[in-house]
Amino acid sequence: MSGNPAGAPAEVPADGPAEAPADGPTGIPADGPANGPAVSRQEFDALFATVRTWGRWAAADRGAWNRVTAEHARRATATVRDGTVVPMARPWDTRPGPDNAKPALHYMSDLGDVQAPEPSVHKDFLAADYHGKSVTHLDALSHVAYRGQLYDGRAARECVDAAGARFGAVSALGPLVTRGILVDLPAVLGVEWLEPGRAVHARDVVAAEEALGVTIGDGDAVLLRSGALRRRRELGPWNPDAASAGWHVHAVPLLAERAVALLGGDGDSDVRPSPVEGLHSPVHTLAVTAMGVPLLDNLDLEPLSAACAEAGRYAFLLVVAPLNVPGGTGSPVNPVAIL
Repeated sequence: MSGNPAGAPAEVPADGPAEAPADGPTGIPADGPANGPAVSRQEFDALFATVRTWGRWAAADRGAWNRVTAEHARRATATVRDGTVVPMARPWDTRPGPDNAKPALHYMSDLGDVQAPEPSVHKDFLAADYHGKSVTHLDALSHVAYRGQLYDGRAARECVDAAGARFGAVSALGPLVTRGILVDLPAVLGVEWLEPGRAVHARDVVAAEEALGVTIGDGDAVLLRSGALRRRRELGPWNPDAASAGWHVHAVPLLAERAVALLGGDGDSDVRPSPVEGLHSPVHTLAVTAMGVPLLDNLDLEPLSAACAEAGRYAFLLVVAPLNVPGGTGSPVNPVAIL
């Protein structure tokens, strides 16, 4: 595995052909940008209209979670064989860094010296500006607006203000129990990680399904492992706003066709730099705003990758239980896989 010992990602070319043949085991194009092909706003808007599910569900602020029924949960429990439990939250990160511009807070508010002496109690305080690159969290449908509209065509200015969200809040979602699928691309490609800036395409999904023995279906939660956490631990942190592996927008129609309920990954799902002119988070826009699919950001998928490899299977029971925050645009969360 090649890498920059300082932890910085390899430079992503600024231009190149729309498509290029894959070169090497990571599938990075030989003559074009790894995050490509480039997509115009006109093409993006046409894609947005193609995958849009507005008006489909009465409980619109639950979006694609409406797909998941009791039968989906029952079928997901049938994937459990040995009962191995794998949590996926990253540690609460209070240290600033290039990927943690707004560190989470944790301090002790009672060291056993506030209340009556017996029994002594210890209390602490937690807070986080969690929509970043460090805290494992869920994005609710109020988190992303495009051209002034939230999911289902709701006007963002009418639905979100200083008091919070009146549509698409995380409190409307509740817990999710469904089948999870780990798209473990480094395992498929025989590499330690995907380099930051590498786009994941529909062809990668199809190849992963064949190699891993899974097929993504309706109501599934799809988790994309790029190996970002392994790279960070070995080479050091970098700014994922500048470069990160993730989905290319051209992969989204396949995920929409499979009727997924949730997307997540060890990044924030978007490849960066964005291949779409003037749009910094196009996959967020397609998933959350067009499709009503919440996102899980900043997962630690390294333990799950090891557990799936040992078990020889990449489908599992997934439980996601966000905090019940009325008006919240998302929530810190600790998703759990059970194999």
